[in-house]
Amino acid sequence: MERGLLWLPLLAVFIGLAGSGWNEYQKLEAYQTWATNFDKAKYDIYAVLGLKETDLTWGKPTRKGPINLQTFSLNDVISLGLLVDNQVIDPNIPPEKGKAIALEFRFKDTAKIVQIPFTEIPLAVRWYNYLQSLMQSTL
Repeated sequence: MERGLLWLPLLAVFIGLAGSGWNEYQKLEAYQTWATNFDKAKYDIYAVLGLKETDLTWGKPTRKGPINLQTFSLNDVISLGLLVDNQVIDPNIPPEKGKAIALEFRFKDTAKIVQIPFTEIPLAVRWYNYLQSLMQSTL
Protein backbone atom coordinates (compact mmCIF):
# COMPACT_ATOMS: atom_id res chain seq x y z
CA MET A 1 0.00 0.00 0.00
CA GLU A 2 2.88 2.35 0.75
CA ARG A 3 4.28 1.79 -2.74
CA GLY A 4 0.89 2.59 -4.22
CA LEU A 5 0.83 5.88 -2.36
CA LEU A 6 4.29 6.70 -3.68
CA TRP A 7 3.14 6.16 -7.29
CA LEU A 8 0.03 8.33 -6.88
CA PRO A 9 1.86 11.69 -7.33
CA LEU A 10 3.63 10.31 -10.40
CA LEU A 11 0.29 9.27 -11.87
CA ALA A 12 -1.05 12.78 -11.23
CA VAL A 13 1.96 14.28 -13.05
CA PHE A 14 1.41 12.01 -16.07
CA ILE A 15 -2.28 12.92 -16.22
CA GLY A 16 -1.39 16.62 -16.01
CA LEU A 17 1.19 16.28 -18.80
CA ALA A 18 -1.26 14.40 -21.00
CA GLY A 19 -3.89 17.11 -20.48
CA SER A 20 -1.39 19.85 -21.26
CA GLY A 21 -0.27 18.06 -24.42
CA TRP A 22 -3.86 17.61 -25.57
CA ASN A 23 -4.52 21.32 -25.00
CA GLU A 24 -1.49 22.31 -27.12
CA TYR A 25 -2.53 19.85 -29.84
CA GLN A 26 -5.99 21.45 -29.99
CA LYS A 27 -4.41 24.93 -30.25
CA LEU A 28 -2.18 23.76 -33.10
CA GLU A 29 -5.09 22.20 -34.99
CA ALA A 30 -7.14 25.41 -34.65
CA TYR A 31 -4.11 27.41 -35.87
CA GLN A 32 -3.64 25.20 -38.93
CA THR A 33 -7.24 25.80 -39.96
CA TRP A 34 -6.86 29.57 -39.41
CA ALA A 35 -3.49 29.78 -41.21
CA THR A 36 -4.79 28.45 -44.54
CA ASN A 37 -6.04 31.96 -45.40
CA PHE A 38 -2.54 33.48 -45.33
CA ASP A 39 0.53 33.51 -47.60
CA LYS A 40 2.87 33.08 -44.63
CA ALA A 41 2.02 32.22 -41.02
CA LYS A 42 3.68 31.58 -37.65
CA TYR A 43 2.56 29.76 -34.50
CA ASP A 44 4.05 29.73 -31.05
CA ILE A 45 2.64 29.68 -27.56
CA TYR A 46 2.56 33.49 -27.27
CA ALA A 47 1.07 34.55 -30.59
CA VAL A 48 -0.10 33.51 -34.03
CA LEU A 49 0.85 35.65 -36.99
CA GLY A 50 -0.47 35.64 -40.54
CA LEU A 51 0.63 37.65 -43.56
CA LYS A 52 -1.57 38.15 -46.63
CA GLU A 53 0.06 40.47 -49.20
CA THR A 54 0.87 43.50 -46.99
CA ASP A 55 -1.73 42.89 -44.27
CA LEU A 56 -0.44 41.42 -41.04
CA THR A 57 -2.89 39.72 -38.64
CA TRP A 58 -1.94 38.49 -35.21
CA GLY A 59 -3.58 37.24 -32.05
CA LYS A 60 -3.41 34.81 -29.15
CA PRO A 61 -3.79 31.08 -29.84
CA THR A 62 -6.55 29.14 -28.08
CA ARG A 63 -8.13 25.71 -28.55
CA LYS A 64 -11.08 27.24 -30.40
CA GLY A 65 -8.89 29.38 -32.68
CA PRO A 66 -6.98 32.63 -32.35
CA ILE A 67 -8.54 35.41 -30.27
CA ASN A 68 -7.90 39.14 -29.90
CA LEU A 69 -7.04 39.33 -33.58
CA GLN A 70 -5.61 42.61 -34.83
CA THR A 71 -4.85 43.48 -38.45
CA PHE A 72 -2.75 46.28 -39.89
CA SER A 73 -1.07 47.07 -43.18
CA LEU A 74 2.70 47.12 -43.49
CA ASN A 75 2.21 50.21 -45.67
CA ASP A 76 1.20 52.10 -42.49
CA VAL A 77 4.33 51.08 -40.58
CA ILE A 78 7.08 53.68 -40.28
CA SER A 79 9.60 51.50 -38.42
CA LEU A 80 10.12 47.90 -37.42
CA GLY A 81 12.25 46.93 -34.44
CA LEU A 82 13.44 43.70 -32.89
CA LEU A 83 13.29 43.76 -29.09
CA VAL A 84 14.93 41.39 -26.63
CA ASP A 85 14.29 42.13 -22.96
CA ASN A 86 12.81 45.52 -23.99
CA GLN A 87 16.05 46.55 -25.73
CA VAL A 88 16.29 47.13 -29.48
CA ILE A 89 18.90 44.76 -30.88
CA ASP A 90 20.78 44.44 -34.13
CA PRO A 91 19.28 41.46 -36.01
CA ASN A 92 22.71 40.69 -37.52
CA ILE A 93 24.18 40.14 -34.03
CA PRO A 94 21.32 38.71 -31.95
CA PRO A 95 21.91 37.66 -28.34
CA GLU A 96 21.85 33.99 -27.45
CA LYS A 97 19.23 34.33 -24.72
CA GLY A 98 16.38 36.60 -23.80
CA LYS A 99 13.18 36.41 -21.79
CA ALA A 100 10.95 38.89 -23.62
CA ILE A 101 11.28 38.76 -27.41
CA ALA A 102 9.07 40.84 -29.70
CA LEU A 103 8.74 42.59 -33.02
CA GLU A 104 7.79 46.23 -32.54
CA PHE A 105 5.82 48.12 -35.19
CA ARG A 106 5.52 51.93 -35.10
CA PHE A 107 2.92 53.60 -37.31
CA LYS A 108 3.06 56.72 -39.49
CA ASP A 109 -0.15 58.51 -38.59
CA THR A 110 -0.49 57.62 -34.91
CA ALA A 111 1.60 57.14 -31.82
CA LYS A 112 0.38 53.55 -31.80
CA ILE A 113 2.96 50.83 -31.13
CA VAL A 114 2.26 47.12 -31.64
CA GLN A 115 4.50 44.47 -30.12
CA ILE A 116 4.11 40.88 -31.28
CA PRO A 117 5.72 38.40 -28.87
CA PHE A 118 7.94 35.49 -29.93
CA THR A 119 9.37 32.57 -27.97
CA GLU A 120 12.63 32.20 -29.90
CA ILE A 121 15.17 34.80 -30.98
CA PRO A 122 16.10 33.05 -34.28
CA LEU A 123 12.44 32.88 -35.33
CA ALA A 124 11.94 36.56 -34.50
CA VAL A 125 15.07 37.46 -36.49
CA ARG A 126 13.82 35.52 -39.55
CA TRP A 127 10.44 37.27 -39.40
CA TYR A 128 12.13 40.65 -38.86
CA ASN A 129 14.34 40.16 -41.93
CA TYR A 130 11.43 38.95 -44.05
CA LEU A 131 9.10 41.79 -43.06
CA GLN A 132 11.87 44.38 -43.40
CA SER A 133 12.61 43.24 -46.96
CA LEU A 134 8.90 43.17 -47.76
CA MET A 135 8.44 46.71 -46.44
CA GLN A 136 11.42 47.97 -48.47
CA SER A 137 10.21 46.35 -51.67
CA THR A 138 6.76 47.93 -51.37
CA LEU A 139 8.12 51.47 -51.01
